[in-house]
Amino acid sequence: MKKLFLILTVFLMAISSSCQTMQRGNFIGFHVYTVTLDPDVTWNQYYDFWKSKVIPEYEKNFEGKMYALKGIRGECTNCIAGMMVWRTEADRDKFFNKEGELNDAGNAAMAKMQSVLDQLAKLGTATSKYTDWVVQ
Repeated sequence: MKKLFLILTVFLMAISSSCQTMQRGNFIGFHVYTVTLDPDVTWNQYYDFWKSKVIPEYEKNFEGKMYALKGIRGECTNCIAGMMVWRTEADRDKFFNKEGELNDAGNAAMAKMQSVLDQLAKLGTATSKYTDWVVQ
């Protein structure tokens, strides 16, 4: 519950701070990642790589905008979250099915990211939970 509250707070702050980019009907996916670091890798090394390498590749291949979120207080301190923003749910559905699984286009986009994901895997592993939202 605390994670959900933190995510909603960040979401509302993002909307209010960038109102010119958020519009009714935008489709947003929040992914909260639990990271297990490899030995001798710091949390900041992982986060910096994810933010500087993975996110640009994601945006290029999935035709959406992705924002990096860093947990700084509460239950999810030092968690990583990604906020993916598409213009519409249909734009998101080009890459994912309704259950959140990659479709053929999503698998092709992910394959283009594989070299960056392989580099990220050398730093640690991550699992995620997600919730999709539509801006009202």
